[in-house]
Amino acid sequence: MTTPAVRLTALRRVHRDVTALDGVDLSFSCGSFTAVMGPSGSGKSTLLQCAAGLDRPTSGSVEIDGLPLGGLSERRLTLLRRDRIGFVFQAFNLIPSLTAAQNVALPLRLAGRRPSRTEIRQALGRVGLEGRARHRPGEMSGGQQQRVALARALITRPAVLFGDEPTGALDTGTSREVLVMLRELADKDGQTIVMVTHDPVAASYADRVVFLVDGRVGGELAAPTAERVAAQLASLEALPC
Repeated sequence: MTTPAVRLTALRRVHRDVTALDGVDLSFSCGSFTAVMGPSGSGKSTLLQCAAGLDRPTSGSVEIDGLPLGGLSERRLTLLRRDRIGFVFQAFNLIPSLTAAQNVALPLRLAGRRPSRTEIRQALGRVGLEGRARHRPGEMSGGQQQRVALARALITRPAVLFGDEPTGALDTGTSREVLVMLRELADKDGQTIVMVTHDPVAASYADRVVFLVDGRVGGELAAPTAERVAAQLASLEALPC
């Protein structure tokens, strides 16, 4: 059997007296596109942070490409995040004074590498911005800025790309463009994507939707449509506390 890109086993995370995750078992296969949804406070962000190595679980395990994160030192965990994990957030987090090419090159430069022009061009090409390398963020639309953020996350060829509401700051049309791009990254490049979202339309671009309720897996949908996702989410939000 192929090793999943990400595997979570009996994952539990307690913040003070609040149990954010309560025994989550999930795996994300290589090349899959998964959306994670749930009511407010269901544990979505905590799941993403633990899966990406940004937060350590109270118990249970996280594996990236078959490598357990639990025994890694902070330094090795930092290196793993830098080299094998990509991040895209609602805020683009681009440096305004740098060009698109310079923003994309930043992760490699911080790692002590001087990226080649070919690497940068290919990363921008993957998100359809070959002609925007010399433009600064202020000279681009919101959708183009998010594409630069995607290229920056992809230049290290990560095992998994985590997105935390990556289309949350975009209008409907621009959001669709970014979602189509994420879909193509999974289909054409085999990129594994795990995306937290509150939007049923965004979730419908994924292969699978995982629903969290009170820190536990509350159900899944395969081949989701926006209508089915919205109905499932509404039923979960209607459950008594």
